Amino acid sequence: MDNRPIGFLDSGVGGLTVVRELIRQLPHEEVVYIGDSARAPYGPRPAEQIRDYTWQLVNFLLTKDVKMIVIACNTATAVVWEEVKAKLDIPVLGVILPGASAAIKSTTGGKIGVIGTPMTVQSDIYRKKIEVLSPEMEVQSLACPKFVPLVESNELQSSLTKKVVYETLHPLAGKVDTLVLGCTHYPLLRPIIQNMMGPSVKLIDSGAECVRDISVLLNYFEINRSRDKHELNHRFYTTANAKRFAEIAENWLNLKVNVEHVTL
Repeated sequence: MDNRPIGFLDSGVGGLTVVRELIRQLPHEEVVYIGDSARAPYGPRPAEQIRDYTWQLVNFLLTKDVKMIVIACNTATAVVWEEVKAKLDIPVLGVILPGASAAIKSTTGGKIGVIGTPMTVQSDIYRKKIEVLSPEMEVQSLACPKFVPLVESNELQSSLTKKVVYETLHPLAGKVDTLVLGCTHYPLLRPIIQNMMGPSVKLIDSGAECVRDISVLLNYFEINRSRDKHELNHRFYTTANAKRFAEIAENWLNLKVNVEHVTL
């Protein structure tokens, strides 16, 4: 048993979609979360800057004595996950491989779409992972640079958001049977995305798929939190406005959260 918390990092609020699934699947585990909303989105930034920012978030989590780190950001996973995993002596998970594997299992016609930030799409990492696992799959990727700013501003149901989602996803409409939400912010727009793509298209939440891997590693390394420990102290940190972060977090997680502003 290991009663230390699990650390989550993201460019902003998107990683909350992973935390929500963790709380659902592993309600006895404790969370420490850092979202870098002040510098979001990461997607349009150069790789070296994303690497530097991600390491700042990693080092922040290490000061909280976490037993595992989840890079709950597709962009950061694409750029620096392998490097972080190699340098730390605790388990480090990313969200891309779980999402790629789930898409392969889900597709019925071998036509998979991937939407993500410009950096994630530019890296071509989803197509590469899918190709290694199942070479016969046909993968189409599409950058959606306007989605993250809409989510970070808590504009989840506005007419502008619906217009942007519809216009952005139009090139993929009718061309795929499975769509990977290759950014952890995107599940917050899931109803609009599903409406645009149609009811027959299966949406893959890469972050939610990641939680299954978290569970496997907790068991493998025997670092589950004791079931006797009932008192949880989830902690959330943001580099931007704590009140706005709390509004999104409480709405999404359906629980009262304590959010603290930090400067990195």
